[in-house]
Amino acid sequence: MKNNFENYRNRAQESTAAIERIYITMRHLFIRGFYKPMGVSGKTLRESLLTLRPEIYGSIAESKVELNGLLYVMERLPLGIEQCRYINLTSDEGYASSHFKAIIPQKRRRNCYRIDEEQMNIEITRGRSDIYDILTHLTFLIIESHKIMENVIIEEEKNLTRDWNKLKQIVKKPELSEKEKEVAITHVANILGRTFFEVNAVYEKFATPHNKHRFLKIIYYLGKLALDEFVDNKKRVITFSPVLRERLGHHIHGEIWANTIKSTLKQKGLLSRELHIISANMHSVMNTLYAKTALKAFCKEKSNLEIYEALSDSSNQNLRDKVAQYASKNGMTYIKDTSGTNIDVQIFDLSKFKSQNDQPVIIVMDYAFGEQAYETMDELLKPFNTGSNQPKYLNIDSISIMGKAGILEGAKGDIMIPKAHLFEGTADNYPFTNELKISDIENNGLEVFGGTMVTVLGTSLQNRDLLKFFHDSTWDVIGLEMEGAHYQKAIQAAARLRGNIKPDIKVRYAYYASDNPLETGSTLASGGLGTSGVKPTYLITEKILGQIQQ
Repeated sequence: MKNNFENYRNRAQESTAAIERIYITMRHLFIRGFYKPMGVSGKTLRESLLTLRPEIYGSIAESKVELNGLLYVMERLPLGIEQCRYINLTSDEGYASSHFKAIIPQKRRRNCYRIDEEQMNIEITRGRSDIYDILTHLTFLIIESHKIMENVIIEEEKNLTRDWNKLKQIVKKPELSEKEKEVAITHVANILGRTFFEVNAVYEKFATPHNKHRFLKIIYYLGKLALDEFVDNKKRVITFSPVLRERLGHHIHGEIWANTIKSTLKQKGLLSRELHIISANMHSVMNTLYAKTALKAFCKEKSNLEIYEALSDSSNQNLRDKVAQYASKNGMTYIKDTSGTNIDVQIFDLSKFKSQNDQPVIIVMDYAFGEQAYETMDELLKPFNTGSNQPKYLNIDSISIMGKAGILEGAKGDIMIPKAHLFEGTADNYPFTNELKISDIENNGLEVFGGTMVTVLGTSLQNRDLLKFFHDSTWDVIGLEMEGAHYQKAIQAAARLRGNIKPDIKVRYAYYASDNPLETGSTLASGGLGTSGVKPTYLITEKILGQIQQ
């Protein structure tokens, strides 16, 4: 047992060092302003990622191409990224008012613009975590593209394989018959070092409504760019715009976002009321408060879970619209983000809901992304400049954070109640008193775990050995996520250092498990929660609202 722990610790130390190298290298490249992923400057990133071997990227360190990791990455990068040799990371620099059409990745809220056949611009408005996320994914794509390239070059003949030439012909066809598709999969399987069955199983997952055979084009263009790099020395280049480098870290978007919320509170006459902030999604608080009243006939003889599952089904958009319309007429104000944070907000005046004047006001903010959590919470907790000499301090009674996280013991859908956040790669630790207790949530058919959470630089960097060490050591780590330490940093700074909020402010944290990175087949790359996320989401929401309204 001791030898196993020592092995975990040694591998964990290697992984920690790799994460630190990635973190430092990315900051250096950002300051420099550009780099070539296959040049000397990108070598450290590639080698560190291969040393780390994140669980999401599966077989990244093997010669075969990683399929589930590729799907995970392509869902978070813009359509067409595989065709672009030049990737330019920019700030919000006016492209929204141009003729360029915004491309929004399926599972990341960021605006991207295809400038021409070779260049993709990606707008960064959510801080450094967004940059780490993108660069890690791009490094993965570079590594996988060179695997493809190595598999299609016949070195002795200085020629390309028959499989590659056939794929080149196939991707030019506008339509494919079922037979032609299976022929294509056969050739691609050889190129990827995978079986026909493995490729066929993921093929449809890459498809879009306008491109059923997108998978083939992704593989072809990834290989083509790597071949162009190897044969013709056409290097891929990643650049950071001067405006982005100048603005990053200055809370420009977060300040605009927070001031919009405070201005809305002032307009509604709510600025002096007791306020409760909840970081969650845009449906669970609204549905918990209003669904049963808005949908009386539908909800009759249905359990709470049945109601919430129905509202979580995208095919029931009419039901969701009815709840939103009812909520808007009974105390809810919706603020669509225009600041660039991509964080929408709902304000609930519970006096309109309960017809009692002494009821609190709830501010629900959509999920932040990584380090953006500090920027937005820090700005929101600042006093409001009303134009007079005296700034208006907000009467904030509690802050509640609910979100998804990776769990280290348990399964998807289980719940974690933390007592502290550790910020990975630093010596920053944030212990706190959590108003939510295990006893508040247990005995509801879900496993509930208490302990410490690790706030990671990016979920795409999670490593089994490092997480196993955290879990088995005296750190008592139960899970990992990306925002907790950043939120707590802002809360503690506002409460203890700046005096912007009262020092005994109530804090609630609860997470439900989106994946288990220590369990094969249960990582984020294995797919979403589906309906299994409904029960923990609403269970946590009900407990938070119950404590607020006590």
